[in-house]
Amino acid sequence: MAFALHSYPVVYRAKFGHKEWKGEYLEKPHKTPEAEAALPKAELEALEESRNWYVDMPLVSYTTQYGLSCFEGLKALPQKDGGLALFRPDRNAARFYNSMQGLYMPPFPPEYFVDACVQTVKRNAEQGFRPWYQARWEQDSFISADSVYVRPFTYAEGGIGVALSEKPWVLVVASPVSSYFSGGTSAAVITERIRATPKGTGWIKSASNYVISALAKYEANAAGFMECIYLDATHRKYLEEGSSCNVFFYLRSGELVTPELGDTILPGITRSSIIELAQDQGVRVSERKITIDEVLSEGEECFVSGTAAGATPIESLTYQDKKVVFHEGKTGDLTAVLRDTLKGIQYGTLPDTKGWMVRVF
Repeated sequence: MAFALHSYPVVYRAKFGHKEWKGEYLEKPHKTPEAEAALPKAELEALEESRNWYVDMPLVSYTTQYGLSCFEGLKALPQKDGGLALFRPDRNAARFYNSMQGLYMPPFPPEYFVDACVQTVKRNAEQGFRPWYQARWEQDSFISADSVYVRPFTYAEGGIGVALSEKPWVLVVASPVSSYFSGGTSAAVITERIRATPKGTGWIKSASNYVISALAKYEANAAGFMECIYLDATHRKYLEEGSSCNVFFYLRSGELVTPELGDTILPGITRSSIIELAQDQGVRVSERKITIDEVLSEGEECFVSGTAAGATPIESLTYQDKKVVFHEGKTGDLTAVLRDTLKGIQYGTLPDTKGWMVRVF
């Protein structure tokens, strides 16, 4: 399944105006999940597509014309006890707030954000639109596990000239999602494209940033790679991040390195969680600049992190005519521990001692 446009019927929408936010829950056409599953394919596709149409929002806007929008991605995960819980929504709320400020939009209050995410998942789940925990997921470290993907995003008011959004909408939609990376190769390649430049919007989760990501990811996939990794725009030698994820390198010295944050790298919530989990394991973690030459000569393990990626191992990295294979092409020991610990907390098979999970019910 991975990402799919099978939006659940209940959607949250808020509008800024007169110096305040006013929100509402909209319910799109739907049947019970069982009844929808029994529909002929064409009817089901038409029903699901109808949930993505809004006739009371402008076609020509600062979002559709200039990509002036930001978004978030977080998951509600089925728990072993039968419930659902969101992973660190307060961190997404804070980043969304910062992104909106970075785009000079009136920011959405974090408490509104968290409540809207919880309620959107809850209202859909109460009508049967949710996944249930499956014990078989434990056998492959939850690689095949399902969850609810929650997508909050902004949408600008109508406008045709290059300008800023003063009265945006914030919407929260939910949909089913499974493993982001499909089976097969987990090789990565250094792309020649530049994701972000200093003094730009690389630190903002803005819609426009992902145009380059889509192009670079397509080119990498077409060449037989699962993922692409960017170098910095200035020196063209420092690793930055993947197409839509942060990246970690475990060196032969025992140091776990992830590129330091700046205005060209997105501050990932999973990234910060991995850092904390690694430190709990007694691993020396560094947030610093790391060159492609250092990775090629000293890299022992590599993995990417993100809401969709979790902690996904990278078997090899290719740069021009050079290639390094990590841990003989297999999942590294540290990568496996961090992945399994993260997933265990998220799906409720390990205790949440950090208070990261926010229960929906």
